[in-house]
Amino acid sequence: MLTVARFGGLLSLAVVSVNAQATNGYFTHGTSVKAQGMAGVSVAMAHDSLSAASNPASLTALTAEQQLDLGVTYFAPERKSDISGNGFGIDGTYHANDRKYFLIPELGYARHHSDVLSYGLALYANGGMNTDYGDNPFANFGSSGSAGVNLEQLYVTATLAYRLNDNHSLGLGLTWTRQQFEAKGLQAFAGMSQDGANISNNGKDVSRGWGVKLGWQGELSDSVKAGLSWSSKIETSEFHRYSGLFAEDGGFDIPENFAAGLAWQATDALTLAADWQYIAYSDVKSVGNDLSLAAPLGADNGAGFGWDDINVYKVGAEYALNSEFSLRAGYSYADQPIKKDQTFMNILAPGVIQEHLSLGGSWNVNDTNSLSVAYTHAFEQTVKGRNSIPAQFGGGEADLTMDQDLLAISWGLSF
Repeated sequence: MLTVARFGGLLSLAVVSVNAQATNGYFTHGTSVKAQGMAGVSVAMAHDSLSAASNPASLTALTAEQQLDLGVTYFAPERKSDISGNGFGIDGTYHANDRKYFLIPELGYARHHSDVLSYGLALYANGGMNTDYGDNPFANFGSSGSAGVNLEQLYVTATLAYRLNDNHSLGLGLTWTRQQFEAKGLQAFAGMSQDGANISNNGKDVSRGWGVKLGWQGELSDSVKAGLSWSSKIETSEFHRYSGLFAEDGGFDIPENFAAGLAWQATDALTLAADWQYIAYSDVKSVGNDLSLAAPLGADNGAGFGWDDINVYKVGAEYALNSEFSLRAGYSYADQPIKKDQTFMNILAPGVIQEHLSLGGSWNVNDTNSLSVAYTHAFEQTVKGRNSIPAQFGGGEADLTMDQDLLAISWGLSF
């Protein structure tokens, strides 16, 4: 059995960095390297101990009595903004890539306590956002220095899964999250805020909160499995140092989301699977409120980033070449969260990606050790502004563009 001391040491390694960048909005496209290799498909499958982040019921389907998984993802996003027709002279192309890449760790542990009860713990970064403009697009409005935001999110989910019978399992997860945020170069917006001293250049601030996950997995036939999962809205503490930027005095809750999936064992070697996910961004005021000058920044109904709720559709395949090697591939498509008339504030948060294509594979080195890899390309996407820059800021349009590359590797230990 994995000792508390050993797990504590591994946990400390996993918390070195949890900085991520927008994928499906600002949610990750897949938790666990194996799921990444299928563009995030996981709700009806049991890839590994980190599958509990997608569906807590999945732990009962793991084959080993105990499983430990440790992985890291190299994340390289390209993000830029193009401004045109502005009366204050800020036309041009602005690149937000002063920080070019990120390392995102993940760690999971699961154990079968009995034939019907399993438990586990997963640490992962569900999302985040980073922009770093060395050439500040707001300089002509009175801002100084480089501009950008950095949002980091660490999630820790403790899970219990119960096998009702041979065909159905239920899961319950309790999630603790820690968010860290910093904004710089936004001094020009202080006059729009109810608390202009707490809008920019105040260093790092931390927010915490708790949420719940529920899941079900079941066998619909000998070859078809299904899954459902729900994650509650996580009401977090306010970012007090940025109470003048985010609505509700610095509120930045994590939105509720739902998912459903099917997995079909088409042959002994081939599994075909699909997921649907719904993310309720608009229920979080600091994310969903439109940019409006009717209420000051930071107010209960203050301006936000104007994000819509999105649906995410994922399909994937897994093929076992033999007992040692397996291959994976997947594709996902997401609705666009950013409206054309809301691109100005989203210069700071250009989460416009809609399509991912993934490839991956695993090697069972021996009876207890395995290695997995995944590569994902998020295709370049542009949202062209339409009536996007307010007249008070000189009018014109802001266009947002992003693409991404991700390379991930993980080690699994079954015992």
